[in-house]
Amino acid sequence: VQLVESGGGLVQPGGSLRLSCAASGFTFSSYEMSWYRQAPGKERELVAAIASVGVSTKYADSVKGRFTISRDNAKNTVYLQMKRLKPEDTAVYYCVAVTPGYWGQGTQVTVSS
Repeated sequence: VQLVESGGGLVQPGGSLRLSCAASGFTFSSYEMSWYRQAPGKERELVAAIASVGVSTKYADSVKGRFTISRDNAKNTVYLQMKRLKPEDTAVYYCVAVTPGYWGQGTQVTVSS
């Protein structure tokens, strides 16, 4: 099983990033997928989640209206489009297949001028 995140980096406040997570080794289309994040000194938190067929989504209040989660089951990939980024969005972002408990290695997002 592998979940490989990409797309993180350094961005200025107000900027955008798109995270991708390529999955392999399990039946990706069968599971809800989520993005979590953890900032230094803070608890890990759920950012967004998407149902297995991609119809139902949910978001943390702090990112509603700015982040969009999506998935392409044909490509075994889940995405997180992040817009109007704020310094408080700085964290390591993890791709998660919740039910089987699979986590990626994380990708760093830093929002700073």
